[in-house]
Amino acid sequence: MRMELPNLPDALQRVAEQILEDPALAAQASIVDLAERSGTSTATVTRFCRVLGFRGYAALRVALATESGRAAQARWETDIDRDIEPGDSLDRVLGVIASADARAIQETAARLDMSAVARVAEAIAQANRVELFGLGSSGTAAREMAFRLERIRVPCWHREDSHKALTNAALLLPGDVAIVLSHSGRTREAIEVLAEAGEQGALTVAVTSFDKSPLAEAADVVLTTAVHETTFRLAALSALHGQLLTLDLIYVAVAQLTYERTSEAFEVTARAVQAHRLHDEPTSHRRNRR
Repeated sequence: MRMELPNLPDALQRVAEQILEDPALAAQASIVDLAERSGTSTATVTRFCRVLGFRGYAALRVALATESGRAAQARWETDIDRDIEPGDSLDRVLGVIASADARAIQETAARLDMSAVARVAEAIAQANRVELFGLGSSGTAAREMAFRLERIRVPCWHREDSHKALTNAALLLPGDVAIVLSHSGRTREAIEVLAEAGEQGALTVAVTSFDKSPLAEAADVVLTTAVHETTFRLAALSALHGQLLTLDLIYVAVAQLTYERTSEAFEVTARAVQAHRLHDEPTSHRRNRR
């Protein structure tokens, strides 16, 4: 609801703001009460419910009651809803950040479509080429995914430059995979790269917080992440945790599908860097040096 708020019409925004102000109270209110408090009508509240994917107000109330109960049990509401002030202790700041990130990860996990994840993993396991693209913090997640897939012998590339990403997307073929990350789903470069990959017949995957964004509309598969902002960490900066969870799930699914190849790759790569690891010194040697 927080993420969809900026994209809603004015009347629906007022309904959302009223609910977000006190979700527990909204869960107990009648549709008439909510309409009056938000300065709208019962028809507007019903339309709001359907925009969010609920069949009606009763279904929304059940969801609100369930979510409010979870938040109260984990003491999330206090931590997430309170801003971080300049004078707050680091203990308080840690609590706010940890709670927000934990909530984002749990909500992302609840949103993920396992059949969609399985489809992406199977495509990656068989692909001749996998291209990953993202800008800003989304690029950080894309780079981490490329590192993991390379380690298990998946032919993949992470492009930081949008021109390189576009030219390489144009070289993709049917059976290849393009994964593009964008929190908003409205970054022009991300949309262009995904669209180019799609024109070449590659499976296109969007990882975004908005399933109705232009990026999502251009993708074959949409994996939706959740985010919780805190002071000094706006949504785009807080989206990394949900993105990493999503990509980590795909990576593990690919490793499962390619178990023998993955196991061999781990052994070979571990052996290659073994000489660069420092070994623990025997306790007796440490004592003698003293």
